[in-house]
Amino acid sequence: MTQKDVYQRLQVSPNCYASWEQGRTEPDIESLIKLCEIFEVSADHLLGLEDEYGIRYGEKHS
Repeated sequence: MTQKDVYQRLQVSPNCYASWEQGRTEPDIESLIKLCEIFEVSADHLLGLEDEYGIRYGEKHS
C-alpha cells in the first residue's frame, strides 16, 4: 500500500498526511480509527502503547 492509497482512503490531502508522518500535526479521532482499520492494528499499537503482539510497553513477560 502506498502513501497515496492511504491518504485517498482517509480522504485527506497529501499535505495533511505528510504532516502526520512528520509529527507536525496529529490525526483526529475519526482518522485514527480509519488508520487502525486500514492497517488492521489497535489504536494502542498505532499510538505506540503496545507492541505488535498486543503487549503493552512496561508489562512484564512471563
